[in-house]
Amino acid sequence: MAEVGVAMWHVVHIGKYYWPYQRGIETHLRLLCERLVEAVELDVIVAQEGWRTVREEINGVRVMRLGRLVEISGTSICASLPFILRRMRPEIVHVHLPNPWAEWSYFLAGAPGRLVVSFHSDIIRQKVLLRLHAPLHRRFLRRAERVIVATPRHVEHSPFLSELPAERCTVIPYGIEVREFELTRARAERAEAMRREYGVPMILFVGQLVYYKGVEVLLRAMREVEGGAVIIGRGPLEGKLRRMARELGVSDRVHFLGYVDEEELRAAYHACDVFCLPSTYRSEAFGVVQLEAFACGKPVVSTDLASGVPWVNRDGETGIVVPPGDSGALGRALRRLIEDEGLREELGRRARARVLAEFQADEMARRTLAVYEEIMRGNGMRGGE
Repeated sequence: MAEVGVAMWHVVHIGKYYWPYQRGIETHLRLLCERLVEAVELDVIVAQEGWRTVREEINGVRVMRLGRLVEISGTSICASLPFILRRMRPEIVHVHLPNPWAEWSYFLAGAPGRLVVSFHSDIIRQKVLLRLHAPLHRRFLRRAERVIVATPRHVEHSPFLSELPAERCTVIPYGIEVREFELTRARAERAEAMRREYGVPMILFVGQLVYYKGVEVLLRAMREVEGGAVIIGRGPLEGKLRRMARELGVSDRVHFLGYVDEEELRAAYHACDVFCLPSTYRSEAFGVVQLEAFACGKPVVSTDLASGVPWVNRDGETGIVVPPGDSGALGRALRRLIEDEGLREELGRRARARVLAEFQADEMARRTLAVYEEIMRGNGMRGGE
């Protein structure tokens, strides 16, 4: 972003949480804001897991973690948010969805500033909440001057985005800092140690242990796959998945590591032979972990969801795409890559080339800044009620 001129607009990003929360949207928000802060006056407002509000600066980004009054269906209700927005009155309010309380707060604050939305996913599981929230959700999206999506499939498969004028939506793929995943000597040594400890061939999964990740499908597939599987992440299903691994007779080859630090995570990507994202619901809207595996030159086995996941991992080019929930197909894809070293290496090379060409964090930030410039110069499509 060094070549980008400084604009004096005040931009407020509103998300659910912020770094060090290590989930896909939080990682995206951090990478984006650490670059945008060079070009705009920037604040990030998110929720705090507690009642006290905390202000801090992280890598040059001002972050306000608002005290949470209550959580309803995964939505943090921070009573102070509309008052803070009204007081700040930024030129641009950039809201990351899904986040129903942020939508309500924007209107309660008097709709300050020009509205930009990053639409990461529809509300999928909370059907009662969605029915209640849908009228305001539609109004909020109509108000937005630009809706940013990570893939064209987000628009194609969203019942809300498909109602908007096509020119209102802009595709800006997520990006990562590829250099952070380079193979250093220390990582190479740790990767070799992991392969000795967890078994080869090695299959890697990274993510929360929640309903839509499909880890149970991977466990069933492991009955037909040699080697070890490493599961990095925690979540409410961890106990159930551990019991399932024992019942399936694969617990000696499936290793639950919980959360690990960044160096251990990057070593794990380099250690694995294949990365697996077996998600079963379109709550998995993109899969940033696929990009991280690409950066380490690893092929990915993922699922054909009605989301951006198969748009990122191109079947036959960067990995293999299988039907969601089909443990037999998943096992066959994993075995194919494990047994065919030439195919595995070729797909890994193409995967790394794809992330270098299309998923760089700097480019993501440049294109986001271009959206701000367009709407602030009056060239954007004004939202309406």
